Amino acid sequence: MSLSDKHIVDTYATLLEGLSTSNKIELIESLSKSLKQSKKSKEDKFFKSFGAFASKKSPRAIMADIKASRKFKSKRLKF
Repeated sequence: MSLSDKHIVDTYATLLEGLSTSNKIELIESLSKSLKQSKKSKEDKFFKSFGAFASKKSPRAIMADIKASRKFKSKRLKF
């Protein structure tokens, strides 16, 4: 373990000292599950997040809507 890794672990340990026993157990379970989760499933979740925005409008129409909704204020600066 590198010195920076040890520092990170020590910092988290200090932060977690205030947790109750049941919260610490839940945290351990959550960390254990994350270790068991395969890298492939993490990648699948990442790629499944793409395309989550569904619209029947064309990309150009969406861009036009965004540009039309912009509001600018003109303010004179006094020097």
